[in-house]
Amino acid sequence: MGMKLNVGIKNFKHGQGIKSIVVPEKLRERHSSGLDWMDDALGGTGFVPGTIMMLTGTPGAGKTTMLLQLANALQGKGHQVLLNTGEESLYQVRLVAERLKLKNDFGVGQDIMVPETLKHVKHIMESKMSKDLDDRGRLKVGSKQMFLLIDSLQCMDDGKYGNGTNSMTPVRVVEMLTDYAKKFFVNVIFIGQVNKSGEFAGKMTIKHAIDTHGHLFIDMQKNSEFYGERLFAINKNRFGCSGRTYLLGMDDSGLYERGRFHADDLRKESK
Repeated sequence: MGMKLNVGIKNFKHGQGIKSIVVPEKLRERHSSGLDWMDDALGGTGFVPGTIMMLTGTPGAGKTTMLLQLANALQGKGHQVLLNTGEESLYQVRLVAERLKLKNDFGVGQDIMVPETLKHVKHIMESKMSKDLDDRGRLKVGSKQMFLLIDSLQCMDDGKYGNGTNSMTPVRVVEMLTDYAKKFFVNVIFIGQVNKSGEFAGKMTIKHAIDTHGHLFIDMQKNSEFYGERLFAINKNRFGCSGRTYLLGMDDSGLYERGRFHADDLRKESK
């Protein structure tokens, strides 16, 4: 069963010339994340409004830490952030934020149902970004962005079966999130389902639906130049290049860049 996304253009005539397609100016914007290596990974200039990004990776590599650092950095750039978690209690999230010495007061939530989460996103936009919204509730050209960060996809429910879920629930969740993001130009970043080795374990329709896929992992290939190192790779990016990989370190302040290389030449660059 495929995913049904509302990404079609209204009043489009089949066979219409490509040059006649008018792209919303909002989609020409790029917004810095506040993390230099993340901006570079996304093509050098940051996030495109309305995009869906999935993070996967090996257990213990630092996916949740990355999400918290992103929330802090994005809020610090003037964007509005809601980090919704079903993986850990908000007490635990607060303790981790203290350990990482995060300075910016981004919003948090603990919803399981996607409609409730999106209701809170809407409230933040209307209460804190009202001047940045047009008469349809969409973010205007030149405004700061609204970011919804979710830890993690498998904790979320679309509510179709009440409190019950099935194997297609994550697909429906991503469908709802994508429709909302595209309609209102909101950015969504979620941690995806993985197996014990850290590889993506969800339905392939999810992988096809997302705009960007970032993978954080510890290289366990003994013949690799980076054996035992923590790496972050962009495996898919509809709005920029992919194949960029970043050598990251981890300390009490979280993840930091140690070097970068690209798939086309595999030359590591020292910062």
